[in-house]
Amino acid sequence: MLIRCLLPAFIALILACPSALAQDAPRPNIILIMSDDMGYSDVGCYGGEIPTPNLDALAMSGLRYTQFYNTGRCCPTRASLLTGLYAHQAGVGRMTGNDNLPGYQGDLGFNAVTIAEALKPAGYSTYMSGKWHVTRHLTGDKPKYNWPRQRGFDRFYGTIIGAGSFFDPWTLTRDNTPITPDNDPLYQPEVYHYTDAITDNAAMFITDHANNAEAQGLDKPFFLYMAYTAPHWPMHALPEDIAKFKGKFGKGYEHYRKQRFERMKELGLIKEGWELSGTVGAWSEIDPELVEWEERCMEVYAAMIYQMDRGIGKVVKTLKDTGQYENTLILYLHDNGGCHENMGRRKQTNREPREPYAKDELQTRMVPLHSRVGQPVRQGKGIMPGPSETYHG
Repeated sequence: MLIRCLLPAFIALILACPSALAQDAPRPNIILIMSDDMGYSDVGCYGGEIPTPNLDALAMSGLRYTQFYNTGRCCPTRASLLTGLYAHQAGVGRMTGNDNLPGYQGDLGFNAVTIAEALKPAGYSTYMSGKWHVTRHLTGDKPKYNWPRQRGFDRFYGTIIGAGSFFDPWTLTRDNTPITPDNDPLYQPEVYHYTDAITDNAAMFITDHANNAEAQGLDKPFFLYMAYTAPHWPMHALPEDIAKFKGKFGKGYEHYRKQRFERMKELGLIKEGWELSGTVGAWSEIDPELVEWEERCMEVYAAMIYQMDRGIGKVVKTLKDTGQYENTLILYLHDNGGCHENMGRRKQTNREPREPYAKDELQTRMVPLHSRVGQPVRQGKGIMPGPSETYHG
């Protein structure tokens, strides 16, 4: 509903009568936030047990949708969201591989106008922080005609591909330049994590926009697209965030599903007569030696969502600190439901260490062989997820 109706209609109104809107009130800033591979009920205000106070606060002062449609995969949803078209019309009917069929080129079509391309002529500054994933040309040595800067965004920080290490993302890019977490001239945190990087760069864009507008005496609105990769695999989170959820999921899948289901009824999000579907697997049938590992997977997943919500809170605070909050429309959605892929759950992997990556040495793999400090990246059941030396889904 939101993808096909609310946002395109709102933008059409701005484009159709910008002068009329300006007479009554300043044109609003727009922040569009998307999370990646996240369950419908993972957010607290939709029944989840994971603390998401900042999203909950936005919901309490806004609208929650109980009917909503996406395209069930990363790329098609993003293509639809960016253009207001069906994914096949936008050229990304499935993923970003080229199937040489109409609608399945894996590349955003030039017959499709992005939100940023539409808003720039209406006087908007346009920024993006996060995951792009609507072109098959991923690296700096390939054509960039479908990278964010070429499709209407004034500034961009993020990844061109759809997944990768949160500690050393593949295709990490600032504007049109591939970068590493170590050589980025504008962003050098003490500990790099991609979720925080998306947040911090979005906050930087908001602050810079306010400062530039004040210095130049301009009343210019902005559009910001924040596309988190959390909680898409790999399950990477900061130790202090993982620790918050230690022991929180010991009762198993079925227990928390039932709790969520009842809370969703209480919240009026689902009808009273609906029945809960069955699970794919039973908690009681898990190998006893892997119970702690399965718990840890849920703990890290929750930590990733908690970290993202904290970042959304930081963005809201930045809006308030710069005096832009009351004139900003904030929308939040997921690109699809929880991930069904079995990433990293097969045979355990072991390899030898290597020399640490050089400052300018780009990551070249979605699933790295080594962490940035040269430690082997390990997969397999029983290997506890969370650190940069692991890669699980």
